[in-house]
Amino acid sequence: MGLSKHDEFALRDNRIARYAKALAHPARVAILRFLIHKRSCVCGDIVDELPLSQSTVSQHLKELKTAGLIQGDIDGAKVCYCIDHKEWAAAKKFLGEFMDGFRSEDLECCTPVGKSIAIKR
Repeated sequence: MGLSKHDEFALRDNRIARYAKALAHPARVAILRFLIHKRSCVCGDIVDELPLSQSTVSQHLKELKTAGLIQGDIDGAKVCYCIDHKEWAAAKKFLGEFMDGFRSEDLECCTPVGKSIAIKR
């Protein structure tokens, strides 16, 4: 989607898409889990936790930071990362509201793939 199309969607939808994009790679999910588990700013340990190169981890950190889910502070030659509490709460709210909008009991038109509905005569 071209950059000019983003403004045609609701702000809420753009935020949900930004969070979903950040969560769309298992390495980024692993980074978030690591930061959540540490419960403090992490400087440099992230690369040791993942089977990825420093440059690849840096790219994933950049994506998470762009989405606002993490923040980074420069400490000498290192950048220390942690969960951005305010944005995390917003992501939880927006994604939760989005996911809660669907209720399976309201669905009447579809069946799961591979399952058929028995029609009684």
